[in-house]
Amino acid sequence: MTSPSAPVVATGYPWPIETTRLANGLRVVVSEDRTAPVVCVNLWYDVGSRHEPAGQTGFAHLFEHLMFEGSQHVAKTEHMRLVQGNGGSLNATTNPDRTNYFETMPAEHLELALWLEADRMGGLVPALTQETLDNQREVVKNERRQRYENVPYGDAWLRLLELLYPPGHPYHHATIGSMEDLNAASLDTFKAFHQQYYAPNNAVLTVAGDAGPAEVFALAEKYFGAIEPVPSIPPAPSGQVGEQPARRETVTAAVPAPRIYLSHRTHPFGTKGYDAITVLAAVLGNGRGSRLYQRLADGKRIAQPDYIGSYGVDLAHAPAPLIITATAKDGVPVEELEGGLGEVVGSLVTEPVTEDELARAKALLTTAWWRQVSTVGGRADTLSRYATQFGEPEAAAYRLPQWLSITADDVTEAAELTLKPESRVTLTYVPEEKA
Repeated sequence: MTSPSAPVVATGYPWPIETTRLANGLRVVVSEDRTAPVVCVNLWYDVGSRHEPAGQTGFAHLFEHLMFEGSQHVAKTEHMRLVQGNGGSLNATTNPDRTNYFETMPAEHLELALWLEADRMGGLVPALTQETLDNQREVVKNERRQRYENVPYGDAWLRLLELLYPPGHPYHHATIGSMEDLNAASLDTFKAFHQQYYAPNNAVLTVAGDAGPAEVFALAEKYFGAIEPVPSIPPAPSGQVGEQPARRETVTAAVPAPRIYLSHRTHPFGTKGYDAITVLAAVLGNGRGSRLYQRLADGKRIAQPDYIGSYGVDLAHAPAPLIITATAKDGVPVEELEGGLGEVVGSLVTEPVTEDELARAKALLTTAWWRQVSTVGGRADTLSRYATQFGEPEAAAYRLPQWLSITADDVTEAAELTLKPESRVTLTYVPEEKA
């Protein structure tokens, strides 16, 4: 185990950060906060849907489920029972860039949480059975039906990814994956995927809250130190993309009203270009004071106020998408809605952002940032993210200052470069005609 780094305290992150790396490659991050007797254990694996080879889509997301189904020394459903039975909460999420697992516990149960995470890192494969795999495949199928296939506009994200990124690109398919791929894969194929990626040298363990670095580092060594690293973890495919012309798709479906999604590829998360897009998105479509709301909901009254907005999807390994959406009010033709959307988006180039708009956007982003890091859970997840994606958790301290440094000219430049109609993706939903 190497020596911990010096504590970091910065404007955008006023809690100390200390790190170490175990001999097997596991990076351990600690952010001590004695305010309340609570800790969060957060484990990021550098594997998401962008790592999945052809024929194995949906594997990372399926393992999000399988990792709760028992490991070598923890019986099925026991992980949840032990955490919740000791006053804790837990969950996991998967996205194109990573998978994370996390527990928030009373501080006296820190050791239990670390043991549980270590056991499923090193001991899941011996416990994985065909029955468990088949059961969780069915769970994922039902999730796909409930979240994507059987709800109005539910498959928009799946369609947008295919329109934004070409076949073979790591962001072309969504984390839910292909049911054909999940059905076709054998138990041995799933085990091999886990053994390839869910390794200590492909993970970041963060503990935030009522625990000191010395205690956490010692426990991490005790429970994770004997897990063998994987010598050659394959890199994800390249995220480079070339220019692409405007693309358009119209979907006739069982939806209550016409809806339009406009989308553009922008910059990777973590770059200054994407910081400008983040501020731009807030100016354009975040809340009642945004341009979209003011001009399409309050002004022209052609869009439903509750279904209008813009947001970036924070992907770090390729130009990330900006998504702009609006739903038509009753009786408004979809062509009129699209024209109004295009007009407001274009105004970011022709009408410079005002100081009031800029101040409002930065206030919203500041509130969102502090809401994220005000809890030990949000703090641990943030540090795991920056350690995984940018090599150092301390980089989290610069996120908010970088947003606040964006100028009105930066927003205009970002709009000119990225919101060109000739590279726009337009996804339109129109209701089926009623009998």
